[in-house]
Amino acid sequence: MSELNTPYAPGTPAWVDMMTTDRVATMDFYGGLFGWDFEIGGPETGYYTMALVRGKPVAGFGEMPGDTMFPVVWTTHLATDDLEETITRINRAGGKILVPEYDTGGPGRGAIAVDPTGAAFGLWEAGTHIGAYIVNEPGAVVWNELATRDPANATEFYRAVFDFDLEPMPDFPYTELRVDGRTVGGIFGMGEGIPAEIPSHWTTYFAVSDVDQAVEDARELGGIPVGTVADSTYGRFTTLGDPMGATFKVIQPRPSSPG
Repeated sequence: MSELNTPYAPGTPAWVDMMTTDRVATMDFYGGLFGWDFEIGGPETGYYTMALVRGKPVAGFGEMPGDTMFPVVWTTHLATDDLEETITRINRAGGKILVPEYDTGGPGRGAIAVDPTGAAFGLWEAGTHIGAYIVNEPGAVVWNELATRDPANATEFYRAVFDFDLEPMPDFPYTELRVDGRTVGGIFGMGEGIPAEIPSHWTTYFAVSDVDQAVEDARELGGIPVGTVADSTYGRFTTLGDPMGATFKVIQPRPSSPG
């Protein structure tokens, strides 16, 4: 169990959200799967909705305009304490800004970028909203990782932008991203076993108390299992898809693993 109330260190995944095609259906699915409660913003926010665990925000989503045709995806937002400087670094390191700097007023400021390998991610400079206030417990985010076919280029980009310390794993195409000596995310090199049509992307892992039950619950709620359930050093996990098309991972962490 982890509760936070101060802004995340720069480079740390601070928030996840999505633009969905059906906000009510999204609430029904994730509320049923994770037991989330919801706080719905007013019309001035486009009815942006906060997902709550124990009354505290853990994720969010808005609804796409009817004439918008974008894929529904979970977006990982990396913390910054200087949005303009981070945008400058992104451009200098070979990334691009997809959604220019926006200001939500008191809650904070952000932007959406894409790295040189094609993966989109968000930036968040906290105001009154730091991001996720609860992490590493059922219903909350426990891990964020980039999957890419060009891990060398990706690791250099994120190191240049966020000053990450990099910790490659031996005998496995994975590099941990560290901030102030603490691992905050990872970069996974997709190999030939991953279908070629899957592009580089950031993945969100949500913690659950029983991953096999989560798979059954997702089916009943209109979602689909995307892969098989597997065991790892860090816990039992799988990939799920929601009824709107977004994919995400659920993991039942081992008691001894972080989170």
